[in-house]
Amino acid sequence: MYSSYLLPPLCILAILGTFASSDDQLRNCTMPGHLRSGPESRALSSESFIRRTDDGTEQSYSPGKALLRTTDMMQGRGLGGFQPPSCRHCQRRDHICKRSIARAPPRAALDDPGPSNSRQESESQVDWSPASRVKGQLAAVGPQLGGLAASVAVATLWLTRRGRSAGGSGGGGSGGNSGGGDGGGGGSSGDGGTPSEAAQAAETEERRKREQKAKKLGVVNLTLVSFAVTRKAYERITQRFAREYEAATGQPVRFRLSFGGSGTQARAVCDGLPGDIVALALPLDVDKIREAGLIREGWQQRLPNNAVVAESVVAIVTRPGNPKNITGWDDLIRPDVDVITANPKTAGVARWNFFALWGHRLDKGEAAALDYTTKVFERVLVQPRDAREASDVFYKQNTGDVLLNYENEVIFTNLQYGEADAMPYVVPNNNVRVQTPVALVDKNVDRRSSKMRGPTRAAAEAFLQYLFTPEAQAEFAACGFRPIDKRMQKKSKLPKVKKAWTVEDRLGGWDKSQKQFFGGGGVMDKIQRHVGEVRLKQRQEEQRRR
Repeated sequence: MYSSYLLPPLCILAILGTFASSDDQLRNCTMPGHLRSGPESRALSSESFIRRTDDGTEQSYSPGKALLRTTDMMQGRGLGGFQPPSCRHCQRRDHICKRSIARAPPRAALDDPGPSNSRQESESQVDWSPASRVKGQLAAVGPQLGGLAASVAVATLWLTRRGRSAGGSGGGGSGGNSGGGDGGGGGSSGDGGTPSEAAQAAETEERRKREQKAKKLGVVNLTLVSFAVTRKAYERITQRFAREYEAATGQPVRFRLSFGGSGTQARAVCDGLPGDIVALALPLDVDKIREAGLIREGWQQRLPNNAVVAESVVAIVTRPGNPKNITGWDDLIRPDVDVITANPKTAGVARWNFFALWGHRLDKGEAAALDYTTKVFERVLVQPRDAREASDVFYKQNTGDVLLNYENEVIFTNLQYGEADAMPYVVPNNNVRVQTPVALVDKNVDRRSSKMRGPTRAAAEAFLQYLFTPEAQAEFAACGFRPIDKRMQKKSKLPKVKKAWTVEDRLGGWDKSQKQFFGGGGVMDKIQRHVGEVRLKQRQEEQRRR
């Protein structure tokens, strides 16, 4: 507590000692002024002093004149040489006169030096009074005193700053508040520090403990493989889960995220992509990974809601102002409407689009559904790789009159482009429920080392359960998905769909749908073959006209 009183005088003493050292070296030195360098020697030649002679009388003495006289004699006008003074003060190697002598040019040889009175003359220039001797002693110890004072000042300043921090160990101690002083045990108020500093120190200590525990446990690295339009949602959810999971268990978790077309992502995992968790566009793609032996049987039963974490519907996006007056599914087969949809072979969204188109006429029979769906694909200009690329083609490249895409992707894209460039969209009442499942890739998790296998599985399973919590569902809703949480469904402002159906309800499940629509020689292959033949005929007719 005394550091605040000691610091100012010690700083002043350090400064005075520094300035006094060099000045007093010159003033108490018996070296002739012409051997001194710098402005000090010039100032010395213009000063006058009082000196005491042997008989006790005082005489006015001008060192400048004596120095000029000494210079003349050393240049060969009567002085036979110079003997440096032997005082202890001037014998220091770092003394300014020593440095001057080292820089002085060599003297010319003298013919017959004879007896020299230079020492007597130089000694007669010195004031040997007690006050002068004390002054000389102070000058000799000036640098040491200044350096010592500076060191003490710096040490005091360091101790003062350290005392004001909230740190330290031990009990009791002087603290800024009862919550943590130098000892952290609730000392009395004093020089300890402000409450904010104490809180910051406590937070730093807590972080240090977490880092030590994390180093001991090791970091769990989870790879999440998902389809393109979920990027924003899973970026938020994974960050939130990692913070909460580490705070609850002390186990740090880091995520690697991979996004792309759902079918492409499923094939990548089957081919070796080390995904620990898959979140794909449809259960059919998850089943492909299961068939490859990477996911155990019954993956849907291991999680709530048959492993479906969020839902959406198919939306029809139009140009600003809806110039073609698109109101529903029937408008898509008009000859003046060009359609953009993703490729069903690579993108999950395209399969959902196909199901929505097929289901629109399914009430009139499968033949009517096939005829209608084929006519829509005849109007398709481009089939991008996934839902995100389909949005880019429609928004950025300004291609097509209509875009078929997830409702959540349309909402997110409109938010990105802003209200001025947002595209209107229609959600038909007869629509399919787009269900997005998640699953644990057991084989990849079990490939971990014996030390990390258990923590990795525990963290992955905890994350899958976390996706069904209100916190995660809120993130899905913020990104345009339709939450599965019934309480949040009531708060949703998305348009109601009067007739929303599932693949299991109307199409007989995913196994049947895969074989019927997307298997080799299935409905989709027939439609694509027919569309190719139609396009070929159109090109041939155009060439004939030319």
